[in-house]
Amino acid sequence: MPQTTETTPVKKYSAGLRIWHWSNYLVISGLLSTILFLRVIINMRGLFPKMQQVLQEQGISATEQQLRGVGRLVSHRIWDWHIYLGVALAVLLGWRIIAELVAPAMQRFRARLQRAAQAPAEGTGFRLRKSTAVKYSYLIFYLLLTVMVVTGLLLVYADDVEALHKLEHDIKEIHNVNMYLILAFIVVHIVGVVLAELHKDRGITSDMLHGGTLADKE
Repeated sequence: MPQTTETTPVKKYSAGLRIWHWSNYLVISGLLSTILFLRVIINMRGLFPKMQQVLQEQGISATEQQLRGVGRLVSHRIWDWHIYLGVALAVLLGWRIIAELVAPAMQRFRARLQRAAQAPAEGTGFRLRKSTAVKYSYLIFYLLLTVMVVTGLLLVYADDVEALHKLEHDIKEIHNVNMYLILAFIVVHIVGVVLAELHKDRGITSDMLHGGTLADKE
């Protein structure tokens, strides 16, 4: 009697991509948290009067200039963490490129994009046409991510390179605007995943954790 061999189903998402996805989520969350911490939670101008009041209650007097010095120390420490996380984001971007190059052909982004683009012709209707648009939006996200990394690294070295120092203001503006665009993408992405999980496309989050299978999902 001939033996039947079972073929291992191909994962929809490679392990490298899944690790990158969640690591990227954590790093970007950390980057946005440092900005939130500096601009909202620790607003030094708003804290100066309260700090002076607390010190006076303890019999200590401090001028606003002295408090500014303390504030700069706190800000510099938080910015150091922002830079460390930015470097980690640059490493993850390189990892994403490598993961794409070494992944099996069926797991690559181009293959998923082609499958989504061809799906409407197979009669699956509007749902996968929308999926095609979603996958194209990821290209925009990768572009935004690249701009974020490049401008961030340029700002790190802006004080040491004269040519960069002259462009520092413009680079910072691009970096800041890009940050808001990435934040908007993340919000839309999370809302989209939640809506999909509640309706026809359940299992998206599970696929990004366990890999999913092409046979089941596509």
